[in-house]
Amino acid sequence: MVNILYFASFREMLGQADEQLPAQHPTVGALISELALRGDHWKQALLENANLQIAVNHDIASRETALKAGDEVAFFPPVTGG
Repeated sequence: MVNILYFASFREMLGQADEQLPAQHPTVGALISELALRGDHWKQALLENANLQIAVNHDIASRETALKAGDEVAFFPPVTGG
């Protein structure tokens, strides 16, 4: 299984904070593509979001990052500060 976490506005937009899915996706990008099939909110938040922030096992990651069973994938909206 892969543990998936949704933070900040994604939590509200997608209606959940976390979930577990079978570890059947070779990369983060493949996982995102499947999640985007759930509907427009998912597509906008994850697939079409050029500023999507991703972490795998607490390390900054990209859509090309490989996944394996037991990984934790976190999705964050862009962070701004001042």
